Amino acid sequence: MIDAAREQLRRVGLLWRSSLRARVISTTVALVLLLSALVGTLLFAQVADGLVRQAVSSATLDAAQQTQRAQEIFDALDRRDDASLNAAAFDTVNMVAPADQSTRRAVLVRGLSNDRDVIISTNASPAVEPQMVPGELRGQVDEDSGHQQVMVTRVPYADGSVVPSVVVGSRVDLPRAGAHDLYLFYPMEREQGTLDLLRGTFLVAGLVLLVGMAAMAWVAARMVTVPVGVAAEVSQQLSEGNLDERLPVRGSDDELDRLAVSFNSMADSLQTQISQLETLSRLQQRFVSDVSHELRTPLTTMRMAGEVLYASRDDFPVHLARSAELLREELDRFEDLLTELLEISRYDSGAAVLDLERTDLLAMVHSTVTGLRRLVEESGSTVTVHADSEDAYAEVDRRRVARILRNLVGNAVEHGEGNPIEIAVTGSPDGDIVAVAVRDHGMGMDPHQVQHVFERFWRADSARTRTTGGTGLGLAISQEDARVHGGWLQAWGRPGAGACFVLTLPRVAGTVVPEPPPLQSGDVRDLHLGAAVAQAEDRQAEEDTVPPTLPQEPR
Repeated sequence: MIDAAREQLRRVGLLWRSSLRARVISTTVALVLLLSALVGTLLFAQVADGLVRQAVSSATLDAAQQTQRAQEIFDALDRRDDASLNAAAFDTVNMVAPADQSTRRAVLVRGLSNDRDVIISTNASPAVEPQMVPGELRGQVDEDSGHQQVMVTRVPYADGSVVPSVVVGSRVDLPRAGAHDLYLFYPMEREQGTLDLLRGTFLVAGLVLLVGMAAMAWVAARMVTVPVGVAAEVSQQLSEGNLDERLPVRGSDDELDRLAVSFNSMADSLQTQISQLETLSRLQQRFVSDVSHELRTPLTTMRMAGEVLYASRDDFPVHLARSAELLREELDRFEDLLTELLEISRYDSGAAVLDLERTDLLAMVHSTVTGLRRLVEESGSTVTVHADSEDAYAEVDRRRVARILRNLVGNAVEHGEGNPIEIAVTGSPDGDIVAVAVRDHGMGMDPHQVQHVFERFWRADSARTRTTGGTGLGLAISQEDARVHGGWLQAWGRPGAGACFVLTLPRVAGTVVPEPPPLQSGDVRDLHLGAAVAQAEDRQAEEDTVPPTLPQEPR
């Protein structure tokens, strides 16, 4: 039962959050209900107060007349006859209270401060008993016997009815018997009936008003929410690339029509600009592709000539031999640049295609390190590979992932300044993700450099001499290679403490890895779920001066 109620509350909350029309209607109904209840309560209270005041006024006037008649009867009695005194008291009560008991009922009781020896029996109208007289009212009559005392209260009569009544108490003096109190009960049955009728009328009127206001709110909300819903749908279509979608214009020249006209104008402008950008992008992509292809022929000729000169460099003077060597190096770099420009143009045009196969990433890491052994030895660095398991298989494009690893390890060697380099290969506990982290302890990067490290042709220090002859496109292409696999490539750095790059890939092709949080530490021991390096806690200050180290793991 409780679970069902919670489910209903959850559904109501979901409807409230997701529907503007539901919020408008429910808010309007709630405000109308509150206002109707407030106004109805005030009106009802005023009417009830008026009816009570009128009943009290009428009762006090009538009670004064009846009390005067009763006192006149008592004054005319024979003072020596107790029997006639009791009979007169009985007759007086019956005279004051009519036979049908509809207008008033009477009780004659001995006064609280009466100490006479002559005792008159208590007399009361049918359905009324002396104990029904409120004790508070009896005390008021005894304290101020010269004036009427009035009280409005609910009286439980002997016939079982409980009726709001006006009770009027007055002091009368009986011969020889002394002070007695005459209490007259005036049932407000007619007033109660009027209030019940008025309450029912208010409830019906409030219900009708509530339904009417709900209908009005629904109509008003629909007049607004329907155009807003159409605008949301058209906006969704535009965001999905359907640039020809437009809002309908009714021609009424109201606020919604002006909004539709402005929206359509904005959509036209966006469509024009997007078309221009697409045209420009296609022209740029075609230009890059055509230039890259066209440069292949002269590059081939230049390479052939360069190889001839390089092969004959021993016959040249020293400066010419050095020129031949530089020419060959620059031709290699030029060829690499053309290859990477072609690759970038494929990504820009969306023509990149993966050649997937099940690959052991751990073996690929070892192969990459082996291929760069000469460069590592020349730099003076040592490379250590760590793996938390032998299962590092994933469906990837071997050529593209090998290029990523080559770029990451090459950059680590280039910027490691001879310090140790650590590579970690790990997988997520659920087996869906595999990650490779490459960590160096060299010059590092500041946060500004980390933000730009994957931009094309961007270098942290353009004046720094490179040993590997990079083109400035390696990390940009590596990031695109990671994205086309559905993975991520992230960077972390700190000046003087080195840098860390983490490649995250899905094990199964077609699976998209959720965007991991930014890297907060360069310690590859904290690599978790293949998504990122976990946040450093109290190690931050220590990492500024002491590079993180890893226990050596035998292979």
